[in-house]
Amino acid sequence: MNRKAKTALVLALVVVVAMAFRVSWNALRDVARAIGADDAAATLYPFVVDGLMALALVAALVLTDEARRFALRVLAAYTLASLVLNYVHGLLPELHAESIDWTRLADWDPANWALVLLATSLPVGSIYFGSDLVAKVLHHKPPIEPTTQESAQITVNQSTPEQGEPHVELPRPGREVDSSPTIPMESIEARPQLVAAAESVRPRRATGRVPAAARSTRPTRTDAELLGEARSLTESWPIEKLTGEGIRKALRTSPAKARIVREALKAERERDEAAAVAG
Repeated sequence: MNRKAKTALVLALVVVVAMAFRVSWNALRDVARAIGADDAAATLYPFVVDGLMALALVAALVLTDEARRFALRVLAAYTLASLVLNYVHGLLPELHAESIDWTRLADWDPANWALVLLATSLPVGSIYFGSDLVAKVLHHKPPIEPTTQESAQITVNQSTPEQGEPHVELPRPGREVDSSPTIPMESIEARPQLVAAAESVRPRRATGRVPAAARSTRPTRTDAELLGEARSLTESWPIEKLTGEGIRKALRTSPAKARIVREALKAERERDEAAAVAG
């Protein structure tokens, strides 16, 4: 809906509300005179009732959550009270006279007492509820919406990493395998599934671009290259020195790959020793 249509709709609503107030104003003024109000008080009485209804409507448009529901309850209560008094005005012909003095609003005493209590309590209620609604509106803080720049930043942070930016997070290693000679060991070339699982990438939320200085320029070595390099570096090491931490520092690789290389080297040496004994 464009701006002109909204303006026309609001103006039409104001006109309808003004005409309805004029019709209700006559009945509420006569009821105020019937309960003992003077001419000035009777003239202002409709503004007390219908005016608070308008105030509650505006407050309901501004407030949110529980405060908005409170404003709607006030609006509903005063609308019902105005309806009851207008209905009573239509039932009592004596209220339509030009000069109205104090009179009963119902022939049955309990009904008359209830109607008089309702009519006299509306001004006091307007003071209380009106002050409460105004205080709620003045202390209301509308939710802060993110600016265009902040929305764009949030979108970038929630996007996936761009291709070409290395970000590999290896899974946490589990319990280390006992390297005793009784457990058969496999060579690293015969374990592609374990290597693939170790090199799997777990997705995570992007935290921004990696600085160029922090990016590694060292080429990624294959498993066979790691094993070959480890054979040459550890050829003179005793088997007791073949630890995961020592191999990791020598090869400058991850702990998970270092343990796999360690197991493969130990398995090879154990096979060589067994072959030598058998020969």
